[in-house]
Amino acid sequence: EEEEQQQREGRSVLGDWKPPRYLWRGVTTLVIAGQVVLRILQRRIHPRNSLQQLETVGPRSMGVCLLTASFVGMAFTIQFVREFTRLGLTRVVGGVLALALSRELSPVVTAIVVAGRVGSAFAAELGTMQVSEQTDTLRVLRTDPVDYLVTPRVIACSIALPILTLTSFTVGMAASVLLADSVYNVSANIILDSARKALKPWDFVSTMIKSTVFGAIISIVSCAWGMTTSGGAKGVGESTTSAVVISLVCIFIADFTLSWCFFQGAGDALQRLG
Repeated sequence: EEEEQQQREGRSVLGDWKPPRYLWRGVTTLVIAGQVVLRILQRRIHPRNSLQQLETVGPRSMGVCLLTASFVGMAFTIQFVREFTRLGLTRVVGGVLALALSRELSPVVTAIVVAGRVGSAFAAELGTMQVSEQTDTLRVLRTDPVDYLVTPRVIACSIALPILTLTSFTVGMAASVLLADSVYNVSANIILDSARKALKPWDFVSTMIKSTVFGAIISIVSCAWGMTTSGGAKGVGESTTSAVVISLVCIFIADFTLSWCFFQGAGDALQRLG
């Protein structure tokens, strides 16, 4: 009898135990990521949904991304041009600006803007569908929510973010050149020639790879947080906020990892300016 009672107590303890929410949300994110990769390899894609999401992520985010990139470029110019000019390193200014913008500032700042604008919208939209049981309706209609809702958003983010990043780099560099030429009397030709010598094709390739990874992180995390929402309107708000925060943390971790892999052995870019 004592053994049976202990077994019952053990079963009741295990039956009442629930994994922490962050744990099963993390597992859900990994599962959804694997499902999305499998769907893409199997070409189970909804073209119409993907194009609609691409319009949401791309053209509608262009304005805020370009505005942010221009002011980030000008702020960076203010910090560096005057100091480099005093040291007599005017010829290096363009190379430093180009390397900083192409390797780090443009992809990270663009990803932050997209995470705040698009990631929050994804989490809120899917969270609302989850609490109103619309995703269950899709399953009843024999439509997989991952196929119909998640995969198009991941594809759209992974395609749009590299384009936004490249455009942001161009605008940020143009704003830097304009400010340096008009305020600090550093010729635009000197800056552009320095940038041309410092940049390599690999800098742009690595930027595109980073942006694609960032886009996948934003979309998968936001969709996973939305799909695991519970608790009505309050749960939707919490999921939206948490999705953006987790996306930003993952972006910074991925940025460090990719920079370590891509540029850990680099260091001769400015030597070509001599």
